Amino acid sequence: MLLLAAFGAVIVGGVVLISGRDDPDESAVAETGFFVEPLDVAPWESAPPNASRPPELGGAQRDERDQLAEWARSVTENTDIPERAVYAYVRAEATLRAEQPSCRLSWATLAGIGREESHHGQFGGATLAADGTVSPPIIGPPLDGSEGVKEIRDTDGGELDGDTTYDRAVGPMQFLPTTWARWGERASGDGAAADPQNVDDAALSAARYLCASGTDLGTGRGWWQAVLTYNESVSYGKDVFSGADAYARAS
Repeated sequence: MLLLAAFGAVIVGGVVLISGRDDPDESAVAETGFFVEPLDVAPWESAPPNASRPPELGGAQRDERDQLAEWARSVTENTDIPERAVYAYVRAEATLRAEQPSCRLSWATLAGIGREESHHGQFGGATLAADGTVSPPIIGPPLDGSEGVKEIRDTDGGELDGDTTYDRAVGPMQFLPTTWARWGERASGDGAAADPQNVDDAALSAARYLCASGTDLGTGRGWWQAVLTYNESVSYGKDVFSGADAYARAS
């Protein structure tokens, strides 16, 4: 993953942090009134608090669907997360809870990562369509070896990032093309190719990446191990923790 700083990028893993190029949180606070307090937490010692769990997904009864919709609207009203992104995060949590319950990944942790990577698919004025597609696509700067940037030559023929010379991170979770090739998953199960510019696919892929090591994200050690695998920066981990904590408490 990559960490952008002051218009540059430092390679630390398989994604890129692009929010450092401007301050999307300032406008988000102005629009929503939601503020994430930066927490100076000690790495490895604790995990964010448990977030409220939505009604079961995929319920056939109208009451269940209505309860889920009401819950998602409530989260959006109380935070800075678009309702469409809320659905993506909770669906990814539900999938991993069924596939790998010992991981104990919370949607709030995915939201904390989504906030850092692209402000939930809203970086640079992007929006989320009803099907979860980000428009316009979110594409990071070229990893061209300029000052503060590690050089990564093109690995995908420009298929994902439109650049046939250098790689760029893509989508709301800012995956590098090589990382997406390994972890990209189609959330809908419709047989189409996984799309890093789709928030459902990106959230599910991030969830599986976080749980791949077999750690328990309900513990401090497990949570930090997973998040620092996603991005090896402790300051990044603290920012994700702060967001996850705020979202859990607001839910």
